Amino acid sequence: MSATAAAATANISPLPVLGRDVLVPLVTGGEVSYAALDYAASAPALQRVWDDIAAYAPYYGSVHRGAGYLSQLSTDLFENSRRDVAAFLGCRPDDQVIFTRATTDSLNLLAAALPQGTRVFVFETEHHASLLPWQQREGVEVGYLSAPRSPRQAAQALERALADWRAEANTGAALVCVTGASNVTGELWPVRELAEVAHAYGARIVLDAAQLAPHHPVDIAALDVDWVAFSGHKLYAPFGAGVLAGRADWLREARPYLAGGGASRKVARNVQEGAGGVDVEWHTTEARHEAGSPNVIGAYAIASACKALTEAGFESLVARERELIAKVRAGLAEVPEVRVLSLFGDDAPRVGVISFVVEGWNSSHFAAALSAEYGIGVRDGLFCAHPLVRTLLGGEPGEAGECGAPEAAPGERSLNAIRVSFGAGTPDEHVERFVGAVKELVRDGAKWSYRTEDGRCVPDRG
Repeated sequence: MSATAAAATANISPLPVLGRDVLVPLVTGGEVSYAALDYAASAPALQRVWDDIAAYAPYYGSVHRGAGYLSQLSTDLFENSRRDVAAFLGCRPDDQVIFTRATTDSLNLLAAALPQGTRVFVFETEHHASLLPWQQREGVEVGYLSAPRSPRQAAQALERALADWRAEANTGAALVCVTGASNVTGELWPVRELAEVAHAYGARIVLDAAQLAPHHPVDIAALDVDWVAFSGHKLYAPFGAGVLAGRADWLREARPYLAGGGASRKVARNVQEGAGGVDVEWHTTEARHEAGSPNVIGAYAIASACKALTEAGFESLVARERELIAKVRAGLAEVPEVRVLSLFGDDAPRVGVISFVVEGWNSSHFAAALSAEYGIGVRDGLFCAHPLVRTLLGGEPGEAGECGAPEAAPGERSLNAIRVSFGAGTPDEHVERFVGAVKELVRDGAKWSYRTEDGRCVPDRG
């Protein structure tokens, strides 16, 4: 980075988020401002998003088909939110943007829409949200690909798998599912290259952008992916909404994800003798998979976050985040007992997600001490990516491991790790406090005693 660019980056401030002034008690006495470093699980809401929601809340009304002014206003807000998300994702003219509950819901919706006989290819490194939905669908086969050790290996592994599949004279549909950024290592995956491989063999590709969208621009057309899924709660938008955006054909042809009002266009009793039941004409637009009263506030929150990130400028946000990543990685590198987990190596580009283990510490114990003694919130366990974490920790694919606090004495090997994650709302002080706390805990040990309670490591208050 040039001196001019470095100086410009230094002047970039974190985006204002809720909770930045919250004080939390320390087990050793006193209070400290909470350092939220668990963005990969749920990012704090942007102040801008909260203000937009608060301004709209008095005008909340039922969405679609309501004759009243507030209903019409809410319907416009909901549909404008759809257009704002489409612009944020660089959607193509014929793409659909469907509002869901989260990434998990989005990918389960797509799994339910797959044509019979589809073959799905997914790396074992995926989050459970993109690893598990496919095998729930009857008539769909799943091929799991081993963890690659470089972006090039990922593309090569996919090409071999697709070539073997086509060599078997398969003429059905195929889908590739891949993450944009790992929720364990933060490493960026070669999405564009994997899309080229998939399309060369007539397969389609869906991008799990849950960890990518909050940190980097996501452009469906530029990446040449068929679908994108992400969650609002990782994009600084509360209220439990998510998005599935992309090609419309499989979605139009599939049975509605949920049956009910909103998804149906016409419903009539079947009065033919002996027939019984009802005849239904389903919508072919996004409404087909949005049955029931939609989460208009959740959708608006996502749209507000999309606009806030776009206006802030991803180039500036990415530059500042790289500074934070470098600061954390440099600090951890000064502690010989710390091992940072990585698939692609130290030089791989990544977002603000870093997982590590500490020699002589159970990960749950370490995370509990960070919280209780320093007011720092991180995550420990397997991060809903069990096969990947086992691979990174040198475990066997079927070896036991659990989230939370396994019954392992300090110093004993346990298959769990610690994850620190941050983003556009993270102050420099939070990452500096984290690095200092890691060094102090490793050097001096915990100041308090801890015990396991209901699967969690907690301070022993005797």
